[in-house]
Formats: sequence, C-alpha cells, structure tokens
Amino acid sequence: MKAFAITTLGCKVNQYEGQQIRQLLEQLGLNQAETAKRPDVVVINTCCVTHSASAKSRQCLRRAQKLSPDAFIVVCGCLPSVEIGELGHLGKNIRLIRERAATAAVLTQIVNGEAGESNSRKLQTDQHVNRAKNGPKVRPNNNLRNPAKLPQLTSFKGHTRAFLKVQDGCDGYCSYCIIPKARPNVHSKAAGAVLQEAEALAEAGHKEIVVTGVFLGAYGQESVRRKTWANQQNDKLADLLDKMARIPGLARIRLSSLEPGDVTERLVDSFCRHRNIMPHLHLSLQSGSDAVLKRMGRQYSVCKFLRAVELVKSRLDRPAITADVIVGFPGETEGEFEATVGLARAVGFAKMHVFGFSARRGTAAAEMQGVVDNRVIKRRSKVLRDLDAELGRRFREGFIGEECEILVENGGFKGRSERYFMVFVRKTGAKKLRQGELVQVRLVENREDGVIGKV
Repeated sequence: MKAFAITTLGCKVNQYEGQQIRQLLEQLGLNQAETAKRPDVVVINTCCVTHSASAKSRQCLRRAQKLSPDAFIVVCGCLPSVEIGELGHLGKNIRLIRERAATAAVLTQIVNGEAGESNSRKLQTDQHVNRAKNGPKVRPNNNLRNPAKLPQLTSFKGHTRAFLKVQDGCDGYCSYCIIPKARPNVHSKAAGAVLQEAEALAEAGHKEIVVTGVFLGAYGQESVRRKTWANQQNDKLADLLDKMARIPGLARIRLSSLEPGDVTERLVDSFCRHRNIMPHLHLSLQSGSDAVLKRMGRQYSVCKFLRAVELVKSRLDRPAITADVIVGFPGETEGEFEATVGLARAVGFAKMHVFGFSARRGTAAAEMQGVVDNRVIKRRSKVLRDLDAELGRRFREGFIGEECEILVENGGFKGRSERYFMVFVRKTGAKKLRQGELVQVRLVENREDGVIGKV
C-alpha cells in the first residue's frame, strides 16, 4: 500500500481526529493521495449530528466506492457508533469501525495486510473493544495484535489554525442531541499531554490553537452534569489555559463552544492575565426562552446566560460574544421566539449561527408534540439571520479607524482578527501576505462580510 485519502465531516473534534488518522497513516508509510491518483485506503470520518450530516457521510461513502472500487474503504467517526440504521447495506470492501477506540488498530491491520476478506467480518464488529460491565468506559482488547492509539498531533496539515481536542464525550442528554449516543464516554486529556501537543503544534508554525472538546467546560470532570461537580463549578480549564498561554511561539489561544455555567471569575481571570487568549467567547444559547431551554434539557436559564455575558463584558475590552440558536424547537410559540430575538438584541452578539430545528431520530425531541411548521421555521430563521447581519455590522463598526492584528489565511489577502471577524486586506500597494503570518492592519471600512483593512 502506498496512498490514502481521507474525508472528514463535522465539528472541530472530528476535524482533530481526522488529522490524527492522517498522521497515523503517514507514520505507517502511506502518502496522502493527490486528486488524480487512486488511493489504496479511503477513510470516511463521518458526522451524524443531523440527518443532513448523515446523508453527506453516506454520499461521501458512495463517491468513494465509485471512484476507488479496489480500495479499502474505512467508515469511522460518529455515524457507525450510534447504530440507528442509517448506513444501510455496505459493500464487501467496507470496513466499519463502530468503536472509536479501535480506529488506530483497524487501520494498522489494513496497512499491514492483515485485513483480507477472511477476517473482514471481524474488523466490522466490536470485537476489538470490550465494554466495562459497570460503566461506559472502553478498554482495549488485550488479544488485539496491534494495540495502537491515534497519535498526538505534530501538525494540523492544510490549516492555518490548529484544533486541539482536550475533552471528549457527553452524558448531558439534551433532548435534541444525539452526541451522547455517539460519544458517551466522558474523559479528558492529561494536562501534560495537552501542553506537549500544543508545543509541537506551535513549533510546526501554527500561531493560533483552538482548544476544543465535545463539552469543553467539563474538562477534567467525569460527567458534564454540573450537579455532580464540587460547588457546581469547574476551574480546571482555566488552570490548563494558564499553562498553555506560557508556551513559546503560541501567539493565540481561542476556545471553542462553552456554556454560560463555564464562564467563571477564574476563567475570565485567565483571559485578563494572558493577552494571547483571544477576547472571543462562543456561548451556546439555543433559545432565549426559559420554557424552551427546559424542554431542551439545557443546564442554564436566560438569567444565567445574561449574567455570564455581563461578567465577560465587565472584565474584557469589547469581547466578541458569539452563539448558536435553534429556531422552531417543538412547541416554540411566537412569544418564545420573540424572547430569543430580544435576548439577542440585549447581548449584541458579534455573530449568531442560526439553525432551523430538524428532528433527529434517536433523540427525545423527535417524539415531542407541537411540531412547528417548516414555513414558520424559515420565516423565523430569516428574522434572526437579518438580525445577525445587523448586530455583526454594529459590532464591527466600533473598531473602524483602529489597528488590529490578523492571522493571514490561504490566499494572502484576508485573515481573522483577535475578535474573529474577517478582515480583507486592500491589495493596492500591498504585496501578497504569507499564510500563517500575523500582520498589523488598520481597519478602514465596514462591510457585510467583514472589514476592509490596510497594512
């Protein structure tokens, strides 16, 4: 075997794991195939958070079967792990990895030529992993010939910013979310391993690292349910950030999604103490109505959300607060939707990611009464997206005339600011900037999609 191809769908955690798979296959002696070449191994690292994500994963699988009929096609990630019948009939050259812990071992067997037709059934089952009798934790099968783990990353190939997964798993069971079925084992990476990996990524030239997890605020905890935590508060993430911020060459640290309960005085202290922790917090809102939040099974109220925002704004200079919002959750009334609109205006989000609710088979919300008509969902989504454009424009307007630092992305004439909005550099009189370079620019003009900057 000489070449492999990999397609990764979904969240930052999945993207991180896709890079681990890429690095493992390279360590085993394979090269990432160019478009024109036919790979020997094709990996589809799937997502299943929505029906649409599952459909895209299956589409990638069918495309791989068509373009690479003689290759080993490995299907891993979230979709095989939930077992809700969405993969359908698989061809003979498919290797299905249901247990995430077996990914490295199965890939190693395939590359070493130990995955012929005679043992293909074994590779497609969970025989590689035993599940502990009294809990969800997974432990490797000692009889596995190649007990390998996915490696720590030394680079995030093809990307300016690197994602670093420090936490995995969720047992929160929000009523709309299937992730607890796909990733039930709540665990965290040891601080020493995180720092070692972050140092390697910085040495590889990544000036910004995005710290991520399935439930990042539960770093260091055995459950995401705050009622199980001492004082219902967790400062272990803040402790980790304090150590990461001291890594030489690491110019930027950014956090992925948090919940309001994760925003503590101790965490904000870390932001204030270290200028290389970006003044940008993505807080998962979902709804501005307490009644909807309760039906969703969220662990916070509107009041707690607003208190978290108030704390951040009182300590940081014009922080970017971004959020996810679900529109049309079962039973959502016009009044409950208007509460979301009102909260968004009160907070002044720098960016909102608006999602129309789509029932996910295998979740409690899929069985709920009070389904909202699709036409209503589309109308409400447009209202919020229009508001998002208005609020984002207003947020960026406050920085016009000032200087900021951008991290140059592919193409050489654009980059993300500290507060994450995109800055487009005027080409007149400016040479093409180098990808991954930090550049000081003056912000001169506000636009719908970002800000115009001048070097």
